[in-house]
Amino acid sequence: MSVKMQRRLFTVQEYHLMSEAGVFSDRERVELIEGEIIQMAAIGRRHAARVDRLARMFSHIPESLVIFRVQNPICLNDNSEPQPDIALVKPRADFYEESLPNSEDIL
Repeated sequence: MSVKMQRRLFTVQEYHLMSEAGVFSDRERVELIEGEIIQMAAIGRRHAARVDRLARMFSHIPESLVIFRVQNPICLNDNSEPQPDIALVKPRADFYEESLPNSEDIL
């Protein structure tokens, strides 16, 4: 007889509480994808160079049109908070200090 394993999925709120409680070390790179806490791959030199090239290219867009985010979290829904290499989001005076960009903010 086989035993069916149950997965425990997390919400963004639970993920934040875990982080605040020190469940993840400062050096640990994780993100929440569809309720699962996923360890992010290391950033290799080719990956880093490509992100830098895009950062330079997008840095020419006027600040009044876009905020350019590099490897910062975005909140897609209650179960996903990825950290994309690059995100272009709508400008906001607080630069998303009060709350993370969500799916409606992403350009």
